[in-house]
Amino acid sequence: MKQIIAQHQFELSQRFYFEAAHTLSRDIDAEGSRRIHGHTYEAEITLSGHADPLSGMLLDLAYLRKEIERVRALLDHHFLDDIANLGPVTLENLCLFIKDQLINTAPQLSAITVERRASGDKCVLRLKS
Repeated sequence: MKQIIAQHQFELSQRFYFEAAHTLSRDIDAEGSRRIHGHTYEAEITLSGHADPLSGMLLDLAYLRKEIERVRALLDHHFLDDIANLGPVTLENLCLFIKDQLINTAPQLSAITVERRASGDKCVLRLKS
């Protein structure tokens, strides 16, 4: 069985939520966007690769959850405009920020998704392998 598992490519995902406020300078819907407002964000971290033949895991989910909680603590119930290295608070920049926070501890990282379900907005950052 160990030889068989090493032959397959797996995707492993974990979701987390965070609540946060921000402002955004833009040309359309400018008035409401420039005022402080908040969203419920759902993020999904996806890893891709081959499972370790000894453990049978791509990455231990307990380890991934610990790393996600570290990132979540940076974002949850914060004013995102004040977060260093985030830039303008867009879905795209949130994806990049999360990637930058996780890439060194989860090298199998293959995609980050950030979504605001209430407004139907979703952004996916796919990393090249």
